[in-house]
Amino acid sequence: MVMSRRFGGGALFAAAAALFANPPSATAHPHVWVAVETTIAYADGNVTGLQQRWTFDDMYTAMAIQGLDKNGDGTYDRAELTELAQVNIDGIKQFEYFTHAKLNESQLKFAEPKDYWLEYKDNVLTLNFMLPLEQPLAADTPGFAFSVYDPSYFIAFDFAKGTPVKLGAGAPAHCALDMDPAASEEDAQNLANAFTNAMGTPGGASVLSRTVRVKCARS
Repeated sequence: MVMSRRFGGGALFAAAAALFANPPSATAHPHVWVAVETTIAYADGNVTGLQQRWTFDDMYTAMAIQGLDKNGDGTYDRAELTELAQVNIDGIKQFEYFTHAKLNESQLKFAEPKDYWLEYKDNVLTLNFMLPLEQPLAADTPGFAFSVYDPSYFIAFDFAKGTPVKLGAGAPAHCALDMDPAASEEDAQNLANAFTNAMGTPGGASVLSRTVRVKCARS
């Protein structure tokens, strides 16, 4: 994903809660880009949730921070971004946090996000939050997987470059990650257009999303 891309129309995350409930009509092209980093959290031998870092594109950021530098020092500290962080969390709740976790074919549910905050660095905003599983899962249970995407394709989620997904402290030594490869720019556009033309509404996001699987070797 290219973080310097632009979006046309309103930005879902920065707007009031009403915009979350009634997002603008989507096209085959996203309006907000988000680079995702995830650490799978463990405690007491269980998977307990996903520690998320979502970095927004620069144009969304420029719009979102307008008027938030309350002390006029040219920076945006955590306190100044608290209200926007709350708007973000309240908004994504309506869309099940755009995070889809499964145990084999069964959908897993998440509890309310915790420890959420925004940071501003290098001209972009990053939303940090802990997304707990509603029911912790034994750490080496086979079949645990997750993906992050917006089915409407209004927001384009993709994993950041490098090592965007990690096993957190307490993960079993015999467990490892397996992630779908990223689609090329051309393939992504072709798939999005194909779904739009065939179905009348964008559906390419679910196809383009990259699934992460936790695989644990059995002794």
